[in-house]
Amino acid sequence: MIDSLYPLLKILFPFVTWKVKASEKTIYLTFDDGPIPGLTEFVLDELKKYNFKATFFCVGDNIRKHPSVFNRLCMEGHAIGNHTYHHIKGWKTSAEKYWEDIGLWEQEFSKHSFPLANIGKSGKPLFRPPYGRFTRAQYQGLKQKYEIVMWNVLTQDYNASLTAQQVLQKAIRGAKPGAIIVFHDNLKAEQKLKSILPVFLEYLHKNSFTTATL
Repeated sequence: MIDSLYPLLKILFPFVTWKVKASEKTIYLTFDDGPIPGLTEFVLDELKKYNFKATFFCVGDNIRKHPSVFNRLCMEGHAIGNHTYHHIKGWKTSAEKYWEDIGLWEQEFSKHSFPLANIGKSGKPLFRPPYGRFTRAQYQGLKQKYEIVMWNVLTQDYNASLTAQQVLQKAIRGAKPGAIIVFHDNLKAEQKLKSILPVFLEYLHKNSFTTATL
């Protein structure tokens, strides 16, 4: 999302977090769609080099399939967000089915021993809609229970038409205080993410940025 759209978006969706107010050089790294064995572990290894923390918006079915990777996410102090159980499209799903899928995520999450990992700084559980899309009815229900987290820097690391260098430059240009930056620990983004994430994290470190969970 670009800055010129913020006034309109904030009017349409006043209870959505697009970026964070920050005077210091703190940014908010987020990773969508995991956990995926190998790739998510690569991300964790890279973050650990600088003691950086991030927020992972996990797909419930991936938590089910890869519990050991998910538990490592939580044990290393990263925050966890609900990204629905099946990564469903809000625009093509009834509000009832949407809530059912979110509930399946909560059931899977409750099987693990890290209940506070899903609670953001606002005191509410974290949620990000897949594809950044939901209906007005879904939004009205979500805002009552969750902190709905979007972003102001979408790297598009999944986009086959962009080179790794283009994705890296999008991330670097967006690295400003309070930015919420989206990467993806999914198979579609794997090649680019493995190429650019070490470079981007080194850039943050050299330029005295810190990271925080949402």
